[in-house]
Amino acid sequence: MSLTNITTPATMALGIRGISLRRVSSRRWRVLEQTGRVVGHLRVEATSQGERFHAERFDLAAARMREVGAFWSPREAVECLRYLR
Repeated sequence: MSLTNITTPATMALGIRGISLRRVSSRRWRVLEQTGRVVGHLRVEATSQGERFHAERFDLAAARMREVGAFWSPREAVECLRYLR
């Protein structure tokens, strides 16, 4: 599933209960719980093998985004963030 053409949050739920995505930029989405708590970010990168989906979280001590994994599907990346909370 490619997220690059999807713009509405309702279609971006990816079938994961209690999780929604909000577009931040053309290649980045904020991953939110039902309560509105930010779980992390999903970033898309185009590679020669296809799109890679990067799960990222904000590292407060370093004041930057830190990648926690790279996946071939957006669902796997979001599941990674969900289980790390």
